[in-house]
Amino acid sequence: MSSNKNARYNRFSSGTTNITPSENTNGTRMETTFGPAYSAVTTITKADGTNTFKQHRRTPSSSSTLTYSPRDEDDGMPPISTPRRSDSAISVRSLHSESNMSLRSTFSLHEEEEEPVEKCPVDNAKLTVVVNNIAVAEQIGELFIHCKYGCRAAASSKPTAFEVDPRGCPFTIKLSARKDHESSCDYRPVRCPNNPSCPPLLKMNLEAHLKECEHIKCPHSKYGCTFIGNQDTYETHLETCKFEGLKEFLQQTDDRFHEMQVAMAQKDQEIAFLRSMLGKLSEKIDQLEKNLELKFDVLDENQSKLSEDLMEFRRDASMLNDELSHINARLNTGILGSYDPQQIFKCKGTFVGHQGPVWCLCVYSIGDLLFSGSSDKTIKVWDTCTTYKCQKTLEGHDGIVLALCIQGNKLYSGSADCTIIVWDIQNLQKVNTIRAHDNPVCTLVSSHNMLFSGSLKAIKVWDIVGTELKLKKELTGLNHWVRALVASQNYLYSGSYQTIKIWDIRNLECVHVLQTSGGSVYSIAVTNHHIVCGTYENLIHVWDIETKEQVRTLTGHVGTVYALAVISTPDQTKVFSASYDRSLRVWSMDNMICTQTLLRHQGSVTALAVSRGRLFSGAVDSTVKVWTC
Repeated sequence: MSSNKNARYNRFSSGTTNITPSENTNGTRMETTFGPAYSAVTTITKADGTNTFKQHRRTPSSSSTLTYSPRDEDDGMPPISTPRRSDSAISVRSLHSESNMSLRSTFSLHEEEEEPVEKCPVDNAKLTVVVNNIAVAEQIGELFIHCKYGCRAAASSKPTAFEVDPRGCPFTIKLSARKDHESSCDYRPVRCPNNPSCPPLLKMNLEAHLKECEHIKCPHSKYGCTFIGNQDTYETHLETCKFEGLKEFLQQTDDRFHEMQVAMAQKDQEIAFLRSMLGKLSEKIDQLEKNLELKFDVLDENQSKLSEDLMEFRRDASMLNDELSHINARLNTGILGSYDPQQIFKCKGTFVGHQGPVWCLCVYSIGDLLFSGSSDKTIKVWDTCTTYKCQKTLEGHDGIVLALCIQGNKLYSGSADCTIIVWDIQNLQKVNTIRAHDNPVCTLVSSHNMLFSGSLKAIKVWDIVGTELKLKKELTGLNHWVRALVASQNYLYSGSYQTIKIWDIRNLECVHVLQTSGGSVYSIAVTNHHIVCGTYENLIHVWDIETKEQVRTLTGHVGTVYALAVISTPDQTKVFSASYDRSLRVWSMDNMICTQTLLRHQGSVTALAVSRGRLFSGAVDSTVKVWTC
């Protein structure tokens, strides 16, 4: 076994050998083929004889190529005598200097020194050290190579081919001793320590050059001495150099200066540390401030919610007290007929479907249809007789639907987009769109084949011609938004800020003005004997329709009265009021008292409509409720 080993690894060719170039232009490669038992382990051996095993995730191929990359830029690739081996276990094609190694093809490994953890460039797997391979290290370390200072680039076109230089180092050395030899080789190129511009030298010629060099500087040149000369003049200069006598002082000064630099560096580190700590402290303070602000915000929000709940509780308590007061008043005056159980309204159902507050309602009694307009920019058509479901959703407006009105078989809708859309009720299709105002259309009413639309400080009168609207006149002299319009017999009633104007529909002239209190007029209703209006400041004013004298102010609501509706019978007249306080109230116009309060909506009640003794109410909670006796 030993003789075979020596015969196998100690036969060298005597001629020069060109190095076979590898796939990596930065170095040569060593190809190694392992048996099945070692298919996942690769050996890495350095020139100093040390070697390691590295493990890699197995890939389908069992062959591997090791590429050596030189560390020193001037480290050339010397030719070597290549041993022959009968089997294919290890074939060394070329070696380089002490190097980093990367496994190409199946495996890719890098030497792990003090560098970051290397990863395979093929599959990005982490490379780990397994075990040292002493046997392979000894085999490679016994290889003989030429000293790199005895080689030169070959004359061939191959950039990585070398040949023996007869003027260079004549020694061949073992690969394991290469580093020690080349560090002390007499043929190693060196530079003159006195002047870099001196011609290149070999180490063996350096001593002779220094004796003849004309560029020797005074050792005190760093302090300002300008002497430059040869060895003889140098020794003479030292005897007369003015800095020589101050040598010890200058050295102490340098030492002291160095100590001061070290101390300053330490102080700089301390300052940097203190700055970092100050930065962290500032961040901590900022974080605490943010947390404190967040807690204050949560506290304010909770306090606001508690305040709202308390106000709502007080409103409910006030409404209950008012209701009890009315009941007591009726009991004390003996008026029991107004509280007839047969006339109590109850909620019979709820229409759900809108995605926003309901702002207006309108009834088409011929087909028992109810139309509702909402903030979701749609109009829904509800069956109020048979299925009680939404028949269709009408889309066409680009803003909130604020007003609805029916004339004949046409539905008119006004919106915050400043338009009026005409709809055919028979097929529920849009037939026309009119740019009506420069501001949102707040209210609509029809009478005498005319349509009246209210907006900011203006009422426009339109002649209805088929599906067209022809502007007839614009009524002016209004002081604020016109949010309420009601047509009764030959008169049009309009409400704005603390004013109700009565217009003669036949000549479109203002014939009377009623002054109110309580802010803007939001709603108007007209009975056989009274004019009723609801205001911003929770009040309901009542005037005699003949004398135009105010006869009563009804109180009870604790929010703006958004809508009014009337149900009249031969025996009595009832007025319904809808308010921001989420309630509906039923008022008997015979004795001007509230006979019932309806509380079922979860938001402000904004719209009312009546049909066949039924009451419909729309609210901000996006629902429409049906009330009957």
